[in-house]
Amino acid sequence: MAVTIKSAREIELMREAGRILAIVHEELEKYLRAGLTTADLDRRAEEIIRSYGCIPSFKGYGGFPASVCVSVNDEVVHGIPTDERIIRDGDIVSIDGGVIYKGFQSDAARTWGVGEISDEAAELIRTTKESFYRGIAQAKAGNHLYDISKAIGNYCEERGYGVVRELVGHGIGRELHEDPQVPNFEQGRRGMKLRAGMTLAIEPMVNVGTYEVDFDEYDGWTVRTRDGSLSAHYENTILITEGEPEILSIRGNGGK
Repeated sequence: MAVTIKSAREIELMREAGRILAIVHEELEKYLRAGLTTADLDRRAEEIIRSYGCIPSFKGYGGFPASVCVSVNDEVVHGIPTDERIIRDGDIVSIDGGVIYKGFQSDAARTWGVGEISDEAAELIRTTKESFYRGIAQAKAGNHLYDISKAIGNYCEERGYGVVRELVGHGIGRELHEDPQVPNFEQGRRGMKLRAGMTLAIEPMVNVGTYEVDFDEYDGWTVRTRDGSLSAHYENTILITEGEPEILSIRGNGGK
């Protein structure tokens, strides 16, 4: 497994990529409202990304046709933005995106409610976000990779949620997807030891119902919950340090 340890210069570039992506998500949260189409969100995202001199990581990646993934309600990830999909009050919307800044990547996702959402939807979003923080509490040099996985999965499953198993987090750096893979559920072993300088995209994908998902055979991208239940997604790019992990895709490294 070829896991890269980033130099001080590379980390600085990734910090800037993460800072810009955090701004993109902040602006999209302000922009999001009922009546927009998912393509409206994509166009706004690309406009912001390019205004900072960055490239949208996702556009053209593996043939993906848009700058961000926009997934609504039972769509887990990789929803393709279109002018036909209209966002309505009560929807939950996950936006997953990345930016390339001077050759280095950042990757982050958020799920937001539109207007009045159900208590079930609100608790799903809260749990998914909190599970990320439970996971990165284990993301320290000397701990093991799957300590992160176990913390995320156990937190969600103890609350009755399904944690998606067919999609996982990943390393990140010059490439959007690098080694290692980071599952969001408990593994049978502890995995590799974490070292300062590793950069990871940690991204729990959590369903109200079963963990099982289906891949859209028509568009080749969209992943939905098999039982039609709601799904939420929360992701950040993080840096392993000698102390607490640094969240690169939240400004101020922090607050929830």
